[in-house]
Amino acid sequence: MTPKARDTEADSAHNEYFCALNSLLKEKGPGHPVIVLDLDILDQNISRLTEKIQAPKSFRLVVKSLPCVELVRHVFEKAGTNKAMVFHRPFLNLVVREFSNVEVLLGKPFPVQAARVFYNELGSPAEFNPSDNLQWLIDTRQRLLQYQQLAHEYSTRMRINIELDVGLHRGGLSAPEQLGQLLKIIKADPEHLSFSGFMGYDPHISRSEKLFIPRQRALDRVLNRYAEFIDYLKAGYPELYSDQLTFNGAGSPTYACYEGIDLLNDISVGSALVKPNNFDLQILADHRPAIFIATPVLKKSPGVTIPFLEFASPLMRKLKRQWGTTLFIYGGYWKAVPCSPEGLVFNSLYGRSTNQEMLNAPADIAIDVDDYVFLRPTQSESVMLQFGDLLVLRRGEIVHRWPVFSQGSPRY
Repeated sequence: MTPKARDTEADSAHNEYFCALNSLLKEKGPGHPVIVLDLDILDQNISRLTEKIQAPKSFRLVVKSLPCVELVRHVFEKAGTNKAMVFHRPFLNLVVREFSNVEVLLGKPFPVQAARVFYNELGSPAEFNPSDNLQWLIDTRQRLLQYQQLAHEYSTRMRINIELDVGLHRGGLSAPEQLGQLLKIIKADPEHLSFSGFMGYDPHISRSEKLFIPRQRALDRVLNRYAEFIDYLKAGYPELYSDQLTFNGAGSPTYACYEGIDLLNDISVGSALVKPNNFDLQILADHRPAIFIATPVLKKSPGVTIPFLEFASPLMRKLKRQWGTTLFIYGGYWKAVPCSPEGLVFNSLYGRSTNQEMLNAPADIAIDVDDYVFLRPTQSESVMLQFGDLLVLRRGEIVHRWPVFSQGSPRY
């Protein structure tokens, strides 16, 4: 469902969906920039995802891409999962406090001091049990030794997931032979360390064709590399292998590649569920954008007038059709691109502004002061944290205002 249509003369600049959303926000919106989340579209995207990720594989939600407790709760419930991937220490404490039954895999190695702060803020007793439900990501022998010392200090057991370099070259083990020195340490200290699996991130697959490497060949390289690590584990440390291990991989740009492939049993996805602009990939063609930045127009004037180049304004207007109108919006300079009305462009001569961004458009554009313009975030994780509460739509009406995470605190 889309927002209900409302009759407003200026709305003709937008298509039917944004026309209705413009009218809704003018009547019931906050009057300042806001992230709009469409639950109907989100649910469609969740359905497409769960069709592709089926048992024995499990779906793990990348929390940084949807940084809102109620949004995470909604996805958990609709997708039938309790698995999360977390990338930021304050968010980790928040997630395990809000979802005591969550099973967490870290998405990057934390400095050992961040792990220490996690335990200090966890509190005692805590409903969440990290010894059973938290996998710390380890990329080097040095970091493993640091974590082992921390586990001794806190008299706890830490689950260790080992990061693999499956082709991205952003860290992790690059050869199976490197596994031995880590697994030997884990095996020798079962009271404080336990092996939980592997994580191999592969977004480079989605870019392979730009280097004239077919996607299937790039995927095969990742799978072959991953399989080498699993084979080494089985052959050299069979006592550490079990069907309960987490073999995690993929991400929003690549998760659909793993449909029908059982080597990995744990598939991470986040951004694809709301589909920011940078995820307009062929492999995600059946997903739809579910979040938009909506912001009011503050000022409108004909043509474009650049400081010190005022004399050239008539010529500019003739040379560039999209410079027929100037709009100044509330806020700006976000990681985002205009999407409605069509024809909006940034002005590189005038420059960018976080206060009142200039947008230009054709002279005949039917939009006025107090109307809303809409932009698509290029990513979700950082952009969604900049606007306060999410404005949540269901069947074209505002049904919730959901707080987003706080960057520096586990509170929200």
